[in-house]
Amino acid sequence: MHAIPILQYLKKHGEQLDTEIAAALGIPLSELRSSLSVLSARGETSQCSVTRFPHGKPVQGMLYRALGYIPPKAPGRKPSVKN
Repeated sequence: MHAIPILQYLKKHGEQLDTEIAAALGIPLSELRSSLSVLSARGETSQCSVTRFPHGKPVQGMLYRALGYIPPKAPGRKPSVKN
């Protein structure tokens, strides 16, 4: 099972389509989907069905993100609050 690399990838890159995760990690899509279903059942990931339209053609997929993870603030100056 590829649970740890999948969670690390989602924490680093945010929400991603299942096809994008599989391509980035080099995992077959069927194995990835079974690992993600286990992670979703344990409450470690969230999933939703999406339809995207690249070049006007509908493509359906599943979008996943890590639950309970808040990314750190970006470095650098922040806008100040004016009184």
